[in-house]
Amino acid sequence: MKVDPLHFSELAASFRQLEETSSRIALVGILAELFRSTPPDEIAPTTYLLQGRLAPAFVPLELGMGLQNVAAAIAQAYDTDRATVLRRFDRVGDLGTVAGQLAAEAGSSVQSTDTGYPLGVVPASVREVFDRLVETACMAGPGSVERKVSVLARLLSELDPLSATYLARIPLGTLRLGVGDLSILDAYSVAQVGDKSLRPRLERAYNETSDLGLIGATVWTHGIDAVDALGIRVGNPVRAMLAERLPSAEAILDKLGRCAIENKYDGFRCQVHKAGDDIKIFSRNLEEMTDAFPEIATGAVRQIGAETAIFEGEALAYNPLSDEYLPFQQTMRRRRKHEIDATAAALPLRLFAFDVLYVDGENVTSQSYTDRRSRLGQLIVPGETILVSEAHIVDEVDTLMALFDDAIQNGLEGIMAKKLDAPYQAGARSLNWVKLKRAQAGQLRDTVDCVIIGYIYGRGRRAALGVGALLVAVYDPERDVFTSITKIGTGLSDAEWRAVRERCASCEREEKPARVESKLIPSVWVEPVVVVEVLADEITRSPLYTAGVQDNQPGYALRFPRLVGFREADKRPEDATTVTEIVELYNQQGAKPVPG
Repeated sequence: MKVDPLHFSELAASFRQLEETSSRIALVGILAELFRSTPPDEIAPTTYLLQGRLAPAFVPLELGMGLQNVAAAIAQAYDTDRATVLRRFDRVGDLGTVAGQLAAEAGSSVQSTDTGYPLGVVPASVREVFDRLVETACMAGPGSVERKVSVLARLLSELDPLSATYLARIPLGTLRLGVGDLSILDAYSVAQVGDKSLRPRLERAYNETSDLGLIGATVWTHGIDAVDALGIRVGNPVRAMLAERLPSAEAILDKLGRCAIENKYDGFRCQVHKAGDDIKIFSRNLEEMTDAFPEIATGAVRQIGAETAIFEGEALAYNPLSDEYLPFQQTMRRRRKHEIDATAAALPLRLFAFDVLYVDGENVTSQSYTDRRSRLGQLIVPGETILVSEAHIVDEVDTLMALFDDAIQNGLEGIMAKKLDAPYQAGARSLNWVKLKRAQAGQLRDTVDCVIIGYIYGRGRRAALGVGALLVAVYDPERDVFTSITKIGTGLSDAEWRAVRERCASCEREEKPARVESKLIPSVWVEPVVVVEVLADEITRSPLYTAGVQDNQPGYALRFPRLVGFREADKRPEDATTVTEIVELYNQQGAKPVPG
């Protein structure tokens, strides 16, 4: 095992390989080789940098530098002015490329031919660069922006051109490496034992801790048994358990038997962590939202009857004048980082708690749904902000449908059916939880969450908007790839089409991303990052798309798709609708099931 420091230039070379590959298998191989050459104390920083971060997703540690600040740092590093840097940026469209070009030009007369570094400069290690970036991210107060620019400029001036290229992209979130969380776990396993056999154990730990760097550092330093012992901990969000779909009350009772029925709220799923008076609130995509939801944090201090606890609920914006709950888009307005007090007064939240994972040092996820619900009821002291969601035990179709109809009449999305003896399965999607949502027009009775993987240039008026149609995909968790399912050309205004282009700008790729499968080639490829909610008339079979392709059968496609809204604020790409769900929805339409 390597003990010498990993140079940042070596990491940059791996970045380039990752960016250039279009094969998911090759991507895992590149990562595994990188990890083999990384000493144990640099596994965590290397992992975070591969994700374009300085910490796990739930830690709000950001460099806080926009395009203008990074351009200023590049100008300072290479003795030019910001206007020149920005003119180059306008030509090439990437500040990282500009940094690399200027680094090559500035060092051409003094560079050492064997290292690529300026003479007299010792290659920086990954740990050195990472620590300086973390120090920069922690700068605050008057003059902090100028100090950040100076530190980044100094770092750039010490790096070779390729390293400068990738370093400049990190503050802007434009690494575009195509590396998914499961790909990193696969690479950990391959680097450790030569195959993917450790993946299930690593993934279980990831689902409970949400920290890939912690998992990597643990397995490299203490071995896989230590990873098994990590477990759930207050402060680390647990990856959410997800629900499958079934088409009817009859199908639900056939599959689950006697079960619990809860309302399915169209709100913002929250996971609340309590350690004394310290409260942290996380979204489903692991972002900390505590500051945005102050009334829930206050309610947790007042209403949770335990010293430490982790529980989940659905937050909904509430109109106290009309005594009604507001739609999802209204609730999402509460995510704003500015004018929080005014927004909270106008759109107060209530949290409907529906599950508990941890109480006073005890991990209760392995307990049955029935036992966890009992613990939840004991945990929450009655109050106005945090309410325990209603649950009704049913074993008859008529009773289930009466609860479903009541939910729809009250403006909710539908219901959730939960198996009474089932544990909480972190990060899993299973038939232990089943959702039944209100029927939509057409044969497809539910919306589908897709991920944008490319866009096609428009014609006529659309040409001026820069995008005319979106190519979208669903997720195949077994292979950790996104497979194409439809093109979307309707459902957006001109302003929304422009917004789509802006959302995709930072994740555009010249070549197909490694985790994307598509027979259609768009005008521009896009890293699978942006999640959209799509409504279609039905699911059909089509040779044009790759979703569900098996044994020379055509793939699945959405017929007459319309974009309903964007969901990346509360859903990760891996939370998108799965290929298995698409096949089930297709069969639920009454079409003849496809063998296999």
